[in-house]
Amino acid sequence: MFKRDLDLERKWGKLLLELEETIGKKPKDLNGVLFLIGVQELGKGSKHFSKEEKQDLMHIAICKVLSYAGYYELEYVDQDGWPHWNLKQELPHFDLLEQEKLLKIQVLEYFEKEYELQID
Repeated sequence: MFKRDLDLERKWGKLLLELEETIGKKPKDLNGVLFLIGVQELGKGSKHFSKEEKQDLMHIAICKVLSYAGYYELEYVDQDGWPHWNLKQELPHFDLLEQEKLLKIQVLEYFEKEYELQID
């Protein structure tokens, strides 16, 4: 494993601990963190979401975090408060491991920019 991969995993572990302290429960994985971001970005608080809404929340989160790298931009927010995103640039063709790394890097950037969380 490369040093940068180890550094990413160290930072990721610190983020999970920070989230556990903040919300009282440690997210299990990347999907759990993305779900939290989606709920936060929707701004309607914690409630019961249908399976389809959960998928939509994950999409919101992925678009939001990838917007920092220039892949998406917010197009509009509909009358129900759901954000809709526009793809600005094609995503690179990565295998699953590389996709996960990209998302983790962008999630870390999200928390650094949105919450001024320094994870070093």
